[in-house]
Amino acid sequence: QVQLVESGGGLVQAGGSLRLSCAASGDTFSSYAMGWFRQAPEKEREFVAAIWRSGAITYYADSVKGRFTISRDNAKNTVYLQMNSLKPEDTAVYYCAARSSISGSSRSSEYDYWGQGTQVTVSS
Repeated sequence: QVQLVESGGGLVQAGGSLRLSCAASGDTFSSYAMGWFRQAPEKEREFVAAIWRSGAITYYADSVKGRFTISRDNAKNTVYLQMNSLKPEDTAVYYCAARSSISGSSRSSEYDYWGQGTQVTVSS
């Protein structure tokens, strides 16, 4: 099993930046592909970004491509989401998730473990 704890959320003005972190404990972190998802009020959870187990391959939702960067540090058991040029529509609770696989996925159902989420609010 893997336990995931997100941090780094907060309130930021449009155009600003935040870096989210997700610390993993329990099982071997490098055995898991990782993903970030988000859920805005009254909306379904949506895919943001994923990173392969090795860290060599990343994948983004079109809505964040070019603004967000996912990365991981297997030595620190942590995955990051660098968010730049934030927009009010990025406001949501952000969740990290772990998938027992080499490859990441945009499908939330394919992830095995989830964090509790961290709130990101972007003001206009």
